[in-house]
Amino acid sequence: MPNLLDAASLLTAFGTVGVFLVLFAETGLLFGFFLPGDSLLFTAGLLCATGASGGVHLSLPGVLLAAAAGALLGAQTGHLIGRRAGRAVLARTRSRHLGAGVRRAEELLARYGQGKAIVLARFIPVVRTVLNPLAGMVGVPARAFALWQIVGGLVWTVGLVLGGYGLGTSIPNVDHYLLPVVAVIVALSLLPPVLEVLRSRCRANAGSEPSREFAA
Repeated sequence: MPNLLDAASLLTAFGTVGVFLVLFAETGLLFGFFLPGDSLLFTAGLLCATGASGGVHLSLPGVLLAAAAGALLGAQTGHLIGRRAGRAVLARTRSRHLGAGVRRAEELLARYGQGKAIVLARFIPVVRTVLNPLAGMVGVPARAFALWQIVGGLVWTVGLVLGGYGLGTSIPNVDHYLLPVVAVIVALSLLPPVLEVLRSRCRANAGSEPSREFAA
């Protein structure tokens, strides 16, 4: 039984098909928010170059096609679910992580506008799961959503897969260090939300300073 939180385990069990299924679930279905999209893409690219993890070797064109198809079709499915089901689809969930993701997705839309928010969400775990149905709920036009989610989806999938492939072809025996490499990718994927939290706190502190001076 593969470990759903382990990219290497998923790729060993399901190969290229697993890339499509994981990305479709993570970007199109709310229950897929916990799946390791970033590390899966990078590891898949690595396995295209090295054939690590028990002799698994993936085809680079196949992985790129599966990744793009899963991410793009998943996002369109999420948008459609949001348009049809409305806010009830998110109100039913009791997941603390999904709730936080919804709030951050709403902040992205308010701060950056539709296009930029849809692209940026691809690089933030959980947010890339909830922003697609949220965009459907708030009435982002289907044509505009499709354009920007395709741009973001291709940059995200192709960039991470080629990043893993480039590392695998440039560093000999990098597959021997697969777990540390994946750990680094996971850590990097957490940087955007951490930086966003820090920026929000700085803005909140800056906004509170004038009121303190007035009170004094």
